[in-house]
Amino acid sequence: MPGLFFEDLTVGAAFDHPWRRTVTETDNVLFSSMTMNPAQLHLDAHYAAGTEFGQVIVNSLFTLGLTIGMSVNDTTLGTTLANLGMSDVRFPKPVFHGDTLGVRTVVLAARESKSRPNAGIVEFEHTASNQRGEVVAVCRRQALMLKRPAATP
Repeated sequence: MPGLFFEDLTVGAAFDHPWRRTVTETDNVLFSSMTMNPAQLHLDAHYAAGTEFGQVIVNSLFTLGLTIGMSVNDTTLGTTLANLGMSDVRFPKPVFHGDTLGVRTVVLAARESKSRPNAGIVEFEHTASNQRGEVVAVCRRQALMLKRPAATP
């Protein structure tokens, strides 16, 4: 399914993405290893058992990537020129191995690009929740989005 064009992404539009994803220990270990993050809280079950969480927590940047990634198919697949930035990133609750996440996206703002006549800038808010309905991640993302191609006569 192709993504939506700038004109399709109206302020206030909301998307409850239809699939969910269970986070595994393998996800966490691979991501932490690939990004060279050796934090014991992500990799050492014995250490993590002695923390306030009582268990290993999932690397927050994996959670952020998954949150945004789960939104792509319904919103921006093939129509994003570039991500311009992410702001107001928060992780109100930890993610644990075995948690299943779902994502909701809301369009917060949209304006035409001043430098690219074929594009506009859209600000999204992505919110991930776990199987208990607890919000585990929130992020605002600014993306440069293609405008709908002009019809050819």
